Order: sequence, then structure tokens, then C-alpha cells
Amino acid sequence: MGSKSLKTVLLASGLMLVLGIVQARAMEHYRIGVLAKNGPVKAMKMWKATGEFLTSRLPGMSFEIVPLDFDQVDPSIRKGKIDFFLVNSSLFVTAKVKYGSDAIATMINSRQGKPLKAFGGVIFCSSEEGTIRHLSDLKGKTFMAVKKSSFGGWQMAYKELLDAGIDPFRDFAKLQFGGKHDNVVYSVLNGVVDAGTVRTDTLERMAASGEIDMEDFRIINLKNHPGFPFVCSTALYPEWPMAKVKHVSGKVASLVVGALKKIKAGDKAAKDARIVGWVDALDYGSVEALQKKLKVGAFE
Repeated sequence: MGSKSLKTVLLASGLMLVLGIVQARAMEHYRIGVLAKNGPVKAMKMWKATGEFLTSRLPGMSFEIVPLDFDQVDPSIRKGKIDFFLVNSSLFVTAKVKYGSDAIATMINSRQGKPLKAFGGVIFCSSEEGTIRHLSDLKGKTFMAVKKSSFGGWQMAYKELLDAGIDPFRDFAKLQFGGKHDNVVYSVLNGVVDAGTVRTDTLERMAASGEIDMEDFRIINLKNHPGFPFVCSTALYPEWPMAKVKHVSGKVASLVVGALKKIKAGDKAAKDARIVGWVDALDYGSVEALQKKLKVGAFE
């Protein structure tokens, strides 16, 4: 090979190396915080494919899923440790009011073959409990919810109790928080507490996997929501939003929304997360009104 040819090869190699470095530097990395309501392992199993989908569809951008406990959501947003977040509707409203976060999309859940944009809470006791039939019967009883910051696993039920003239912090014999939805179900089933509350679809999910039998529970304050396939004791509220932290530009957020809306029910990202797909963000005004009434979240 002549000196001229060698120089050409070296120049081309150098250019490729420089281009590779530029491309690597141009890659923008984004962290998506996900509320791990049933633990980090399950959260990663559900949402890792969504991060991979976004990375594959948005050149120059990569996305990492970061499971967050309830208590980690607020500081992660406040300190800028995440760029986007997928949390319950109440935690989003808190971040919106306190830190200027914006909802960019709302998930469409897939439950019992139906696409659902809303969910609720269910209040229940053991079917063997003979003294609890109505909300008023809960006075003087022991009760378990998920967390104070759990929307479907506490705050929705809390509003129903207040509307019925019951102050759970005063009228219950004891109010406990189990940390996870499944823990609440097992605590009621095993007689650790008299009654409890979790988000809708929890009981049906556990029954479908053989963990529990629906016949072992009695639903309190049962409400009929036409077209809604789960037992429910509360009003319905919009499903979880994908939101952006204030420092993320509107341009980047629009690209993410566009990619999310391309997720189809048959894609791995949808199957793993047990959703149908995504739509433009719904109105979360009803959630904010609930927070104001309960003086929780941003209005505590």
C-alpha cells in the first residue's frame, strides 16, 4: 500500500473515530422514575421494555427505568434525579403543584380484556367478619391501607370515609399502613386487621393468579360504574400519567409522547406493563380537588 493510500485509510479511520465520539456525546440519557407499588423487581419487569421501546424509536436518546418507593418520588423530582416519572395520579398532582411538573400522557390499562383510562379503590373485609356491612360499621375497627401517599390504596377510600362522616384517624381502633397492596389483602385475609383498602383490580389480579379466592372477601360500599369490570367502593379517577420534570424541554417531551402513542397492545412494552397503550394526558382536576378536600399531598 502506497503512502498516499495509507494516509487515506488513516484519515478515514480518524474521521470514523471522531464521528463515533461525537455520536456518543450526542446521545442524551433520560431517567424515568416509576412508582414501584409492588416492589422494584416487579416494576422493572413491567416497565423495562417501555424504556427500551423509547430508546429504539428516538435516535440519539436513551431511557433508563428507575424504580421508586413511595417515599423516594418527591425527593427524586425535587433534586432533579429523574427526568420523567410514572406515578399514581395523586403523586403527580403533588409534583405539579410543588415543582411545576406536567403530565404528558395517560396510560390505558388493560384489565379483563378492557381498555381502562380510570381506576378506583376498593374497601373490603373478610367474608367471615359478621359485624361489618357498611362504612359506618368500620368505627371502632382495625383498618389497613397501603401508604398515606397511595392514591388508590388509601386516599380514595379516605374521601369516601369522610363523606360518610367517619374520621379514620379518630374513629378507627387502629389505622395501619402495609406498604404494598398485596400485604393489605393478606392482612385482612389472615385476620391481622378487620378491614382494608387497595386499588381496584388488586383482588381480581391476586385471584386470577391463585393467591386468593374472591369469595373470602366482602366488599364494603360497593359502587356500580357502568363498563368498569372490577369491584369498587369509590369514585373513579384518571389513570396514572407519564409526566416530565420541569427541566425537560417541551420539544423533548413531545418526542416522548409521540413515541409512547405508537406503542400497540401487541408490543412487548404493552404486554409487560399490562396496558393497551397511551393517550394524550387527561384532566387531573378531580385528583387535585380530592387533595384539597383531604388536605394531603401538595395541600397538606
